[in-house]
Amino acid sequence: METKNIIIVGVGGQGSLLASKTLGHLFLSQGYDVKVSEVHGMSQRGGSVITYVRFGDKVYSPVIDEGQADFIVSFELLETARWLKYLKPQGQVVTNTQQIEPMPVITGAAKYPEKLIDKLKSKGVKVDALNCLELSLKAGSVKAVNVVLLGRLSHYFDIPEDLWLKSLKANVPAKFLELNLKAFELGKKNNESIDS
Repeated sequence: METKNIIIVGVGGQGSLLASKTLGHLFLSQGYDVKVSEVHGMSQRGGSVITYVRFGDKVYSPVIDEGQADFIVSFELLETARWLKYLKPQGQVVTNTQQIEPMPVITGAAKYPEKLIDKLKSKGVKVDALNCLELSLKAGSVKAVNVVLLGRLSHYFDIPEDLWLKSLKANVPAKFLELNLKAFELGKKNNESIDS
């Protein structure tokens, strides 16, 4: 199997590292060679965080080059736009619709771009956008946005749900497991149509 590439992007503190570890565990359980690379940036100050997940028969490098990502999984809309150059021409974006204002917007030096999803789609980008923040609150915590996104992402893989849940159980602390299993289900079973 040729190597598949997933980029997870977000803002510091949103749980992208848990998402990448869970995906790494999942693909290893399927017998793939897996490489996970974490690039933190200014994560502790609300800056961009990016994680690469690569899997296939043999993966030689953990790094994903521009134009090579099969998926961009994004925790925040502006981060989706910021990393879009990494997406393959027929790649898929799975994004949270949440907007977190970066420092230039907070200070008034810039404005948050309007109608980002429409702009992405007008460029021919396949966008699956979901209000993961709202669903994570239903699950019981704003910190479960990452797992709601994983539930949504699971639509694009022919991997049984019980294996996704097994990987979650291997990576989520026991006291938060029930909440995260609910978050995964909410992301997976949400009735909003998948736009592609």
